[in-house]
Amino acid sequence: MKLDSSSFGDNQRIPGAYAFAVPHATDHVALSSNRNPQLSWSGAPADTRSFVLICHDRDVPSKGDDVNKEGRSVPASLPRVDFYHWVLVDIPAGMSAIAEGEYSDGVSARGKSGPQAKHGTRQGLNDYTGWFAGDKDMDGKYFGYDGPCPPWNDEILHHYVFTLYALDCASCPVSGAFQGAEVLKAIEGHVLAKAAYTGSYTLNPKLA
Repeated sequence: MKLDSSSFGDNQRIPGAYAFAVPHATDHVALSSNRNPQLSWSGAPADTRSFVLICHDRDVPSKGDDVNKEGRSVPASLPRVDFYHWVLVDIPAGMSAIAEGEYSDGVSARGKSGPQAKHGTRQGLNDYTGWFAGDKDMDGKYFGYDGPCPPWNDEILHHYVFTLYALDCASCPVSGAFQGAEVLKAIEGHVLAKAAYTGSYTLNPKLA
């Protein structure tokens, strides 16, 4: 099975149009178009009954002490953890592409609605839900895709991995407001094939 995108090359930089934020000369960051990238796939097993798509950032700081702090930087030596940007399940077996902006086109303060989405799919909560918890302007449930917004003072480039899973079940065995780790646990034993596609992004002008 192969996953591809016309929005950016595999292992190449993600354009700002697909990010939550872009660099800003005086304020460090500004909100961006936040469009989901175009994705297409081929070569799925004949007995595939549905797909799951997950996008995660594998380079998120494990501690936030230095994140976005003036005069400080997030050291490259800091251990990193996963941050889920998109969890999409129940993609029909006959579907082979997602159009640019089809599931996300702009930043929605307090998050997009869910879990029900286009084409009979369901979207999980992404990790901005936890990141913005307690923020008076942004607190909410963030369903679906919200793109890259790594710390503007991080010393490393962040990598965003889009992984498509072909399943032997027509519906992913999760319910309610599910999240990425929950889906990965639920599909154990149901994965017929998987394919990945990776992009990188930074808001640090020293790395741009």
